[in-house]
Amino acid sequence: MNFDAVLFDFDGILVDTEWAIYEAWLRTFQRHGHDLPIEIYTRCVGSDFDTWSPKTHLEDLTGNSFDWHQLDADRQVEIRADLEKAGPMPGVVTLLERLRAKGTPMAVVSSSNHAWVDGWLDKIELRDFFHTTVCRGDAPRIKPAPDLWLEAIRQLDKPAGRCLAIEDSLNGVKSAKEAGLQVWAVPNRTTASLDFSTADRVLDSLESL
Repeated sequence: MNFDAVLFDFDGILVDTEWAIYEAWLRTFQRHGHDLPIEIYTRCVGSDFDTWSPKTHLEDLTGNSFDWHQLDADRQVEIRADLEKAGPMPGVVTLLERLRAKGTPMAVVSSSNHAWVDGWLDKIELRDFFHTTVCRGDAPRIKPAPDLWLEAIRQLDKPAGRCLAIEDSLNGVKSAKEAGLQVWAVPNRTTASLDFSTADRVLDSLESL
């Protein structure tokens, strides 16, 4: 872990939010008579619906249009209920404590918005570990573009090649590599089927560190 800084994705790396989000989408599809295979859904993990949209996919499957304002609200209620007792992923706290003891600057870099990420960091009491949090809106483009990572290393004032990104999605790995960072992939139950051969290292979990 001899890096000038370590940058963490949020969803699926610090908290296992990805699975609850996927399951909520799966239930939406099933209510309308269709499946949502995980291999298809992961196209949007780590990015947004400009990369691939489950909304467009469901409308294409059914031939119908939907009141997404209401469906989105209902889905958020389900997600928050499923995650009510969620905490940090295995190995996260130990790793953060080790890095802080070494004086290694850390950041969170996420395609989600600040309300979601900062709210979670406060809830699970991790906010104080990080020098900065860079989210949607802090740079022109989100992942798979490199902009968020570049903004984070600009704020940390560290060279990209001496920084490590820890990611769970292909969109995240692609964006961090394009930004010039070293990238370690830590697949979770949502992204376990993906090919992370472009990452510099693949870990079973952060506990392995």
